[in-house]
Amino acid sequence: MNNPNVHLESIHKYLAVAAPEIDHINKIEKFSNGQSNPTYLLSTDRARYVLRSKPAGDLLKSAHAVEREYKVMKALKDTDVPVPRMLCLCENEGVAGSIFFVMSYEEGRIFWDPALPRLSASDRSILYTNKIRTLAALHSVDPSSVGLEGFGRMGNYFERQFNRWTTQYRASETQKIAEMETLIHWLTRHMPADDGQSAIIHGDFRLDNLIISTNKPCIEAIIDWELSTLGHPLADLAYFCMCLRMPSGEQISGLQNIQRSTLGIPSEDEMLSSYCSLRQIGPIDDWSFYLAFSFFRLAAICQGVLKRAIDGNASSEKALQVGALAPRLAQQGVDVIKAI
Repeated sequence: MNNPNVHLESIHKYLAVAAPEIDHINKIEKFSNGQSNPTYLLSTDRARYVLRSKPAGDLLKSAHAVEREYKVMKALKDTDVPVPRMLCLCENEGVAGSIFFVMSYEEGRIFWDPALPRLSASDRSILYTNKIRTLAALHSVDPSSVGLEGFGRMGNYFERQFNRWTTQYRASETQKIAEMETLIHWLTRHMPADDGQSAIIHGDFRLDNLIISTNKPCIEAIIDWELSTLGHPLADLAYFCMCLRMPSGEQISGLQNIQRSTLGIPSEDEMLSSYCSLRQIGPIDDWSFYLAFSFFRLAAICQGVLKRAIDGNASSEKALQVGALAPRLAQQGVDVIKAI
């Protein structure tokens, strides 16, 4: 969907039946941030809502799955996991040019810098504690209790994801990245055996995918569930902890070389210990594998953003800068395995 205003009359007719509470749309504005699925703010006489759609153009297989986002957030509405309220899913591309869904607009703040410079040390500590608690709450939801028992395939999650992202990376490859080849080779040789752990995982659990309350360090909603599935919960945890090793000031900013203790931000060991305690599991083995895999996966995602930018299908003007992160992320993954 390039411009929903072009399809406004058709969207009005559809929503009048599928979500009549929305009423008449007065204005549609595109959110400037985000790299994958175009997202728009709908302003009406009653309230504000959010429309999220697949992008235009040729898409990689299984990418931009807004249907999955809708399904998982709708399923989690009565759990301890904070999500927006789902209003409707339109799978008829004839209505607006692509599949889309509409959800509630959640008031709050989006933070991009994990150092959280606008918060006090006390609020930083509380927010990081809440992030770990929220992640543990998600991983503690029984998929079958919310109708998501078929939301992902069975078997070795990391092996399955490694094959998927290697394929996606190859499909979006624009040049050879030596560090990615090193990671692919190492991950192939160090793939852990399936330990049977399976949970609902977000797939992109990081600070800027959380809506934070306007006046307190609490999470109002988790957004951007495009990569959600049933999988190994430590994939989410390692992905979240990557920010501790990434440099600050990038398009995806991190906390590398920042004195986190003075800011009130817990250490990696403290976060891992808190997570394990909340989920009542033992210490984590093979942590380096989970981190290296996470850097590989994010590098592959960024490479896909770069390819879409080159092809003219990227959702954000910052896509080229995000795509340029792929080699550096791969290098950080190599750094993890070198430190073992």
